[in-house]
Amino acid sequence: MGIFSRLTDIINSNINALLDRAEDPEKLIRLIIQEMEDTLVEVRSSTVRTIAEKKEIERRLAETARERDEWQRKAELALSRDRDDLAKGALVAKARLQEQFEALTRQHAVIEEALAKSGEDIARLQAKLADAKSREKALVARHKAATDRLKIRAKLHDERITDAFARFEQVERALDEIEGRVESYDIGRRKSLGEEFADLEVEGKVEQELAELKQRLHNQRSAG
Repeated sequence: MGIFSRLTDIINSNINALLDRAEDPEKLIRLIIQEMEDTLVEVRSSTVRTIAEKKEIERRLAETARERDEWQRKAELALSRDRDDLAKGALVAKARLQEQFEALTRQHAVIEEALAKSGEDIARLQAKLADAKSREKALVARHKAATDRLKIRAKLHDERITDAFARFEQVERALDEIEGRVESYDIGRRKSLGEEFADLEVEGKVEQELAELKQRLHNQRSAG
């Protein structure tokens, strides 16, 4: 089973469990990233073991090649001494080593192919992991915003809020009525002599403050 098939099975299993328990998306995102990181560690460990196996096969290939070449040398030596029987035995030993060498070569090719695929899988998984991490904050922010909006909408539709607004409107209507009663007393009533003098004094103070403010602004402009 490829690492992505395994990862998909693991993630889907946990996603379904989370959805069944109505867990939040933030936990789901963290789970997916954690599964990716764990799988990446596992695949790298497996790759390290495969590389070690490749090196072992390469050592055996080198040793087998040396032994095969040595039996070739011995066969030639035996023929130079007219020892056909020894030469034949040496060639038989050489043939056995050649078979071992070819088997090891095929095994080495399989491991090389597996390492190449593992390298591609690791690169793809690293890209997926980087993408998931880059999107994590945005997804979490979206979830928080949606949750906040949902809470606000729920509160706006709460009957207690509706009742509170209704009571607030009742208070406003009561205040309007009181203010109307106050204003009704002033309708058609002439101001007393004291009230008119009080208005004149207030008006004089306002006029004086206005003149002082104009003079101060004039002075500031002149100084500037």
